[in-house]
Amino acid sequence: MAPQQPSDGSALRRLIIGYRVSQALHVVAALGIADLLKDGPRHFGDLARSSKTHAESLYRLLRLLASVGVFTEQDEGRFALTPLAQHLRSDAPDSLRTRAMFDGAEGNWGAWGNLMISIRTGRPAIEHTFGKDLFGYLNDHPDEAKIFNEVMAVQTSVATRALLDAYDFSEIRTLVDIGGGVGALLAAILHAYPSMQGILYDQPHVAADAKSRLASTSVADRCQMVGGNFFESVPVGGDAYVLKHILHDWDDEDCRWIIKNCRSAIAENGRLLVIEVLNPPGDTPHYGKFLDLQMLVITKGGRERTEAEYRELFASAGFTLSRVVPTESDVCLIEGRPA
Repeated sequence: MAPQQPSDGSALRRLIIGYRVSQALHVVAALGIADLLKDGPRHFGDLARSSKTHAESLYRLLRLLASVGVFTEQDEGRFALTPLAQHLRSDAPDSLRTRAMFDGAEGNWGAWGNLMISIRTGRPAIEHTFGKDLFGYLNDHPDEAKIFNEVMAVQTSVATRALLDAYDFSEIRTLVDIGGGVGALLAAILHAYPSMQGILYDQPHVAADAKSRLASTSVADRCQMVGGNFFESVPVGGDAYVLKHILHDWDDEDCRWIIKNCRSAIAENGRLLVIEVLNPPGDTPHYGKFLDLQMLVITKGGRERTEAEYRELFASAGFTLSRVVPTESDVCLIEGRPA
């Protein structure tokens, strides 16, 4: 007898209670349960002792996650990793442990609990919830800030590998990374292209941090750190300007200022390289649509855009969108040329 397919109502109910899975994943990630299981199955009582938790309650948590494919329950209360659970290990390539930890932590979780505020007003729910934007909140909560930074580092690592596989940077002599943080992306590109020079541009304290972090690397002598404000100006002298996960933080007006500043500084044969998640039109399922709502909740005007929206944005700031380069990761490289 063929297995019975879930009714529409049953399927919708699973979506409605999906937040319970999200929070369960947050808890096991914060407790490091996948790390405790990396050497093989263990009894839930043993896991409870190692994680300093209540044994029966931990069992009930693991049983739920096993029912959706995260962990598997074996005989006599022993649990083991599944392929999904492997990604919760701290030492896994492209680990999602910190992602689960951040999404379920107080700041993000609390903001999403007030999603209705954003939908009614268009304002970030995090401001209503905590009285500050995301970065103001993180400044006051260093433990969550550390987790957030680790999430960003993993995302950069994944995106960088995919970008280097998908796009040819060989004709670029000087690459300017606008809002480049501590330089992970720029350093990786410079390492792959030994003849390239780089300029990292970010807030003065961030640029100073990047200088100390990159001082001992093989690209230090080819990478200049400059502090400033990209709403005011950007360094001249580059034949390519890269903006990775910058524009999705801002509304269209702010983005135009940033792009116009790049247009004023760029060589006439230069390239603007925008690295973002690109939303498909219509009802096509896509990660970008989840991320777009995240930006609504935690930023002032941030959003994920479609190709058509980027084409219009580029044109309004003096660039022509020349091509979109997909990658194996969630991001695309959106290339612009001076109009």
